[in-house]
Amino acid sequence: MANHKDAIKRNKQNEKRRLRNRHYRTMMRTRIKALRTLLDAGDKDAAAAALPETVSMIQRVAQKGVIHKKQAARRVSRLTQAVNGL
Repeated sequence: MANHKDAIKRNKQNEKRRLRNRHYRTMMRTRIKALRTLLDAGDKDAAAAALPETVSMIQRVAQKGVIHKKQAARRVSRLTQAVNGL
């Protein structure tokens, strides 16, 4: 356990950030799973409509630093290819 004031503060900040990051990561994964479900069902129109929202969510999470920008680009690329492949 932290003994110094600055270490205690740093632990509090880290915990806040961890919870915030977990929230954003969960929202992103849920959005991706919903899109994947539409893809598996073969619903091209609904998947094409959901893609911009999903891409926006992924890019927002990357901008906040929750995931790396290259990971975001890779996810967006693969999802776009999947939707275009229907």
